[in-house]
Amino acid sequence: MTEDAQILIARLLAHQTLRREDKLVKRALSDELFRTDIDTRLKACGMKFVDNVYADYVTLALTRDSESKVFGTKETWQNNNFGLARDGVALLVVLWSLIILPKRERQEAHQLAEEDQNDMFGKEKPLPRAEDTSIGISYRALLADFGDKLGKKTRMDMNLGQLARVGFIERKADLIMEGPLLDLLMDTDTLKDRIINGALSDIFQIPAPRTPAVLASTEDKTTEDGSTDHTPNAEE
Repeated sequence: MTEDAQILIARLLAHQTLRREDKLVKRALSDELFRTDIDTRLKACGMKFVDNVYADYVTLALTRDSESKVFGTKETWQNNNFGLARDGVALLVVLWSLIILPKRERQEAHQLAEEDQNDMFGKEKPLPRAEDTSIGISYRALLADFGDKLGKKTRMDMNLGQLARVGFIERKADLIMEGPLLDLLMDTDTLKDRIINGALSDIFQIPAPRTPAVLASTEDKTTEDGSTDHTPNAEE
């Protein structure tokens, strides 16, 4: 077991990602003692084994305790170790939102990418793999929708090339597809609600929360002649 754990960690360090179908990866995902040995070894180096059921790959990452010691050693905090500028990080978040979130919905519904509707017996099947449910997005559509906000064509092309080199995306003609790392190194629990209900709410067409304060400030009343009369608040 010791030798196998050492080999798996060394392979992940050398190749960055390994597929879930890999023999040692499958063992790490199913053998509790083997996984404990791996986790103990990695923790001693400030690292952790990263996987999730929605991704076809596994990888390694820094533990939360190690991040400040690694990324905070310079005068300014490094937000990543891929050399991405702010517009590159913004592009990465946009791609994650447009590719990964719809893919996960299809996986949870046990719906393959080419299917128009759910299989009524789909819930009895295993969770579909990412490669069977991930569709990707059009480069031309991405440029049209976000080009002005993310540095226009030259900057976007440069950042897309960098994201492809490090494994976040793959380019197939006009399509931008999910890469091995796109669904592994993003903190889904933290990002999902913030993105859907915040930064990209207009894209997903989700209405703003109807809190009492919002309702009070936007309340309209209908007059007797049927017109709408806005009731100003105290500040108006």
